[in-house]
Amino acid sequence: MTINVIPTGEACGAYIEGVDLTKELSQEQVKAIRKAWNEHHVIIFRDQPLSDDDLERVSSYFGDLAIDPFVKSIEGRKHMISVQREADETSPIFADIWHADWSFKADPPFGTCLFGIEIPPVGGDTLFANQVKAVAEMPEDLRERVEGKVAIHSAKMGYSKKGSYGDKFKSKSMEIVASDEALEHETHPFIITHPESGKESIFGSAIAYIIGIEDMPQKDAMDLIMEVQRWQVQDQFVYRHKWEKNMLVMWDNRSVLHKATGGFEGHRRELHRTTISTKKAS
Repeated sequence: MTINVIPTGEACGAYIEGVDLTKELSQEQVKAIRKAWNEHHVIIFRDQPLSDDDLERVSSYFGDLAIDPFVKSIEGRKHMISVQREADETSPIFADIWHADWSFKADPPFGTCLFGIEIPPVGGDTLFANQVKAVAEMPEDLRERVEGKVAIHSAKMGYSKKGSYGDKFKSKSMEIVASDEALEHETHPFIITHPESGKESIFGSAIAYIIGIEDMPQKDAMDLIMEVQRWQVQDQFVYRHKWEKNMLVMWDNRSVLHKATGGFEGHRRELHRTTISTKKAS
């Protein structure tokens, strides 16, 4: 069966039809999905009643699965977490700031897979910001100032013991494991080249993980970081994704930022997530 790719018509994203993810995929199907993923950055599969085994299997077609360093895994599923929120939850929305997953690691994961299990009737959209488009349209003067710059990434603002998800964070539905490991940092170029598409993109975001710039005074660095942040998440770069039950969304952390949104107070929400590290060869 031929795989059909239907673009969202927004800044990024495409729906993939003509494939049943509950069954083993052929090498040709995986290649076609990978091609669409590289082109559209975010790919969406509707009406896929996946088990956790299926989710792990589908994710593993594209690379090795990674273990979340700061969120406790589902029991018996070390490579999977449940992104959930109970109907009466009052703690802050998880991951409601722009970020690329785990950019604080030396070798960040290239892909994330999120599957809708219980979807509220309102709210809970996920926003994606196309960083290939953002860098392509970046003003020349801003591009000159970030060209060759190396950003310093750290999880300390979120996952250290004093961070926003630290010792004072209380949630009825998700267990965050705050750690001094979050105080460590890694560096990545502001502008990276995608190893498959060859296209440039802005990597990472200030509000989540970028805390400085190598060889630059902190005040000057933060001024530039925040200017980039304001540019890279403008409306013309953003696709707002609306969830459905049994929907799988896969995004490329090298080419998009993402953030969660609220607006579903009084309703339960649950999604299961895997994260893909090392890419498998085509």
